[in-house]
Amino acid sequence: MNKSTLVLFDIDGTILTSGGAGERALRLGFADEFGIEDDLKGVEIAGRTDSGIARQMLAHHGLPVDEVHLERFFSGYLRFLGPQLSQRQGRLLPGISELIANLHARPHVALGLLTGNLERGADLKLRHYGVDAFFQFGAFADDHHDRNQLGHFAKKRALDIYGVEFPPEQIYVLGDTPHDVTCARAIGAKAVAIATGSFTTEQLAQHTPDFLFSDLSDLNAVLKALGE
Repeated sequence: MNKSTLVLFDIDGTILTSGGAGERALRLGFADEFGIEDDLKGVEIAGRTDSGIARQMLAHHGLPVDEVHLERFFSGYLRFLGPQLSQRQGRLLPGISELIANLHARPHVALGLLTGNLERGADLKLRHYGVDAFFQFGAFADDHHDRNQLGHFAKKRALDIYGVEFPPEQIYVLGDTPHDVTCARAIGAKAVAIATGSFTTEQLAQHTPDFLFSDLSDLNAVLKALGE
């Protein structure tokens, strides 16, 4: 059966929580590469791309925001991410295992990632929690530092893999921040907001997502929202 529905998942706060492994790896990697301790208090992280976070941190400390420094930043972060994932008490979020397994089994549904993670960072996280096999492609911070540009990359990769130009009304973006809602709007997709991250249902509602859930534990309700 040809694919007709594209469902794109954010990772942190939507699929899983790493128990702070990501933020700790950012701090350790930055200190290791640049000799600077940063508590991240002045850095917006939720819903931002790793490349955007890198730009914020480098600029804040007066370091050049160029390819050399960005690569050093990413190298340091990724070097510490794997060990931190093993040391932290993270978990998959409620309902996510059942949802992605159900969607994966539907031949007309294409599953992908739309995440602010670097591709290698996304792979480390998903492998650690045992859900990497469900996602064949995605759009990542490697593609662009502006999250609102990532949907175009995800659509292009879906076209390359499945030979289908998914119409906007058949694309769903699931995420836990207002930035995910805006990102969905940027490609005309339907925004499914889930309050399993750092934003409450009330805060997310202010950004008028198409669908809003406290978590993904009500499988039938979520599938209905996704047109299933």
